[in-house]
Amino acid sequence: MILKRLSILHYKNIFQAETGFSPKINCFFGNNGMGKTNLLDAIHYLSFCKSLLNTPDSQLIHNDYDLCVMQGEYEYEGRTEEIFCALKRRQRKQFKRNKKEYDKLSEHIGLLPLVAVSPADVDLIRGGSEERRRFLDVIISQHDKQYLHALIQYNKALVQRNALLKREETDASLYEVLELQMERYGRTVFEKRMEFVNEFVPIFNDFYRFICLSSEQVGLHYLSQLSVEPDLAAKLARTRERDRVLGYSSSGIHKDELDMKLDECLIRRVGSQGQNKTYLIALKLAQFDFLHKKGETTPILLLDDIFDKLDALRVEQIIKLVSGDGFGQIFITDTNRKYLDEIVAAVNDDYRLFEVEHGEVKPIGGCNETN
Repeated sequence: MILKRLSILHYKNIFQAETGFSPKINCFFGNNGMGKTNLLDAIHYLSFCKSLLNTPDSQLIHNDYDLCVMQGEYEYEGRTEEIFCALKRRQRKQFKRNKKEYDKLSEHIGLLPLVAVSPADVDLIRGGSEERRRFLDVIISQHDKQYLHALIQYNKALVQRNALLKREETDASLYEVLELQMERYGRTVFEKRMEFVNEFVPIFNDFYRFICLSSEQVGLHYLSQLSVEPDLAAKLARTRERDRVLGYSSSGIHKDELDMKLDECLIRRVGSQGQNKTYLIALKLAQFDFLHKKGETTPILLLDDIFDKLDALRVEQIIKLVSGDGFGQIFITDTNRKYLDEIVAAVNDDYRLFEVEHGEVKPIGGCNETN
């Protein structure tokens, strides 16, 4: 899959931009705050119907306007896909595929697979368990519609049960219906998360070892209450009175955790800045590899300011990886051209180079340009 052209109007500080891209490497440089990340964020939005940084839609629209528009033209396994999105203040977002609006935004998820590596990924290590569950959900949902459906249905039942708890409802029959739904859909989510982690960990280990060239051992361990007590409905029924006091559901797959380890210790406790960043980059490159193997097309890879805090050896190894044949179209940002020029030299293939300044995207060079 290739993003051939992108049009942006009033998205954050990008007032207006329209540009074509290389099918291989696209490099963007400029000072901090100029709009490089915003450009990648717009590409992410067209894949996931939301911002990479989870910015509310109302804050994505340029301050002086009530509307922002994004449109991407994709080459997708021999056919063209045109994706259009319009955000209007105080109105429902509009999302169209080939001029036809989606009935549900969930229908779009997985069509345009994408993996993004950004400084915000540090929340995967330092943040709460919801960040790590979201990591699992994003990967699995892109290739497994059954998982996405089960997750949506589980969350709906969870919200309804929590509402009953908060208003101190005592009718047991109302709880029983929702708890059976949480059991049914939660079991599907649990089993698919377990299957994914078991398949994903060896891929992740291979990438980490390649980047750091050391004997450090890393790991991912999936923890779930369902591993200990599979009958979720029974547990929810048993803890109903306590949950009513708490005002929320204390059991279920919404409490799952993903332990991230370095040499058998939690990396958030023992990892240096360089080790944390290496861990996260390896995690995301493994995500790319997994989706590539599982999906119908090659995902797009976004690399936003990834070289900071890494030593020269690890940077060199990452450049070797992304310049190889295992990746498709890549978008890379940095504050200077040093590493970008090294990547371009290593690829020896089609590329385009852009400068981003005050929200303006300026093509300044490339080879085998077709746009």
